[in-house]
Amino acid sequence: MRLFLVAVSLCLLSCAPNKGGVIIAGSTSVQPFIEKVAEHFMEKYPEIKINVQGGGSTAGVQATMNGTCDIGTSSRNLKPTEQELKTILIALDGIAVIVHGNSPVRDLTVEQIRGIFSRRIAEWSQLGVAGNEIIPVTREEGSGTRASFEEMIMGEEVISDACLVQDSNGAVREIIATTPQGVGYISVGLVDEREKAVAIDGTKPTLTNLIIEKYHFSRPFLLLLREEPTGNVKKFIEYVLSDEGQEILGSGGLIPANKVVAD
Repeated sequence: MRLFLVAVSLCLLSCAPNKGGVIIAGSTSVQPFIEKVAEHFMEKYPEIKINVQGGGSTAGVQATMNGTCDIGTSSRNLKPTEQELKTILIALDGIAVIVHGNSPVRDLTVEQIRGIFSRRIAEWSQLGVAGNEIIPVTREEGSGTRASFEEMIMGEEVISDACLVQDSNGAVREIIATTPQGVGYISVGLVDEREKAVAIDGTKPTLTNLIIEKYHFSRPFLLLLREEPTGNVKKFIEYVLSDEGQEILGSGGLIPANKVVAD
């Protein structure tokens, strides 16, 4: 699996404690998973407060560069202009295309998905499915989920301005869960029983298929740093990368970084 992994020798870093809590900001895809890790961390270290905020991957990059957060998060690879930041891979996540739980749609091709989000395909009847207008739901500009979806699925096609835009994975999920005609895309680990993830070109976005790379639509979950971590920031990152932290991420449907093999 070809991924860039930035080695961070945490054991060699300074142990000078940071005063106060740790502020984490960025990807709304990473947010619920890092919040869960933070909850467990604060149970072990109640004297250290972890404040996790969203805003999107691009916002996380900017906040890290500006020093307005201690740790940024991103669900996309960094752009050439952002390479000054240090990155730590914590997990891999699949992007799931989702429909309402009662929808008869179980499988879509990449070409059909492109057609839906470019609005070349506007009616379910064009796909041989009972129903009227398709209601596609996309993420906002600057979202890491959207950037990954555009890169891996849309290719040269452009997401139509006619699509409904939401500012988080949770918001997309809520709309699809209550909209039988809807179709959207979110993190695999956030799919619940109210909606379902469709197979893409015959392959379902299961954890096994992601690990063996049979399902090709995955992206990195990254922590971002402006400088080498110390004190409480270092302590939290060590916990995220520990067996316990990685197990928490894996329990949420992600592929933990310690399960990723680079070649």
